[in-house]
Amino acid sequence: MKRNSAILLIACFLISLLFSAGRAEPQPGTVFITIGSGDVTGVYFPTGLTIAKMMNSKRGEYGIRASVESTRGSIFNVNALIAGYMEFGLVQSDIQYEAFHGLGPWEGKGPQKDLRAVFGIHHESLCLVAAVDSGIEKLTDLKGKRVNLGNPGSGQYRNSLDAIESVGINPDRDLIPTKLRATEAPALLHDNRIDAFFCTVGHPSETLQQAVAGPRKVRFIPITGPEVDRLIAEKSYYTMTTLPVGQFYPDSENSGNVQTFGVIATLCTSAHVPDHVVYLLTKEVFENLDHFKSQHPAYAGLTKKGMLVGLSAPLHPGALKYFREAGLIQ
Repeated sequence: MKRNSAILLIACFLISLLFSAGRAEPQPGTVFITIGSGDVTGVYFPTGLTIAKMMNSKRGEYGIRASVESTRGSIFNVNALIAGYMEFGLVQSDIQYEAFHGLGPWEGKGPQKDLRAVFGIHHESLCLVAAVDSGIEKLTDLKGKRVNLGNPGSGQYRNSLDAIESVGINPDRDLIPTKLRATEAPALLHDNRIDAFFCTVGHPSETLQQAVAGPRKVRFIPITGPEVDRLIAEKSYYTMTTLPVGQFYPDSENSGNVQTFGVIATLCTSAHVPDHVVYLLTKEVFENLDHFKSQHPAYAGLTKKGMLVGLSAPLHPGALKYFREAGLIQ
């Protein structure tokens, strides 16, 4: 698996080089933008690559040169946007809400009022993958087990905590926790160093495909029940969703669909990014939505109206201008 990951990193680097290879040097006045994504094996990275490629195809017309950066995830992306290190970032809808309202990781810093929403993209579901031999069949069975909760710089980590805390599990007292990237978890599970792991992803996910393809048989655990229902009622950015196990992960021990909850992947920016830059990026994606949707199976159900859902930070004026012109917002 390590060898495959190395090959994937090299491939992604070469793909990134294609954005500049064979192109003229940027003209004076070119605007440079960076899009923060996520781990290279998730959906965020190809999403960032797709948007960057679309913008770079119109570089001569727009005067904008885009690049994509693999990052630690949503929380990192928000902080980078606010600090001015990046112009755009992929952010889970729950993390967008917490950042703008000064909750969760930002309780000590206060509301991040410069955060702006651009549009929503695909739905992501919180997945709990467990080794069959661990005996884990429901959320409460995690007590006393070795569980990877995810990287603390990611929205997935917050989702994991919300899920286990909803059923009264304390991550430090009741679990043997690890806090590594979800992409590292399949190897840990198949080496018998953990019993289960969480990840929040769009589908299909390479991480989950690796998990079901290894030597240790795994199953997907439902994340449901009255406690989870109360969690969703309290936190409006969560929605119940179905994990398409049978469609994308047939090698799992349970091949039927599994119920869980999820969030929406959103594109965010800062109030300080120029209006015309956000306007042009929004226009490029929306007016070429069929092309965008063809780039990953996770985008299959996207609609223009649906891409305005899950946005809790104010819309950036550049995005708002396009949505009004397109008749999507009055």
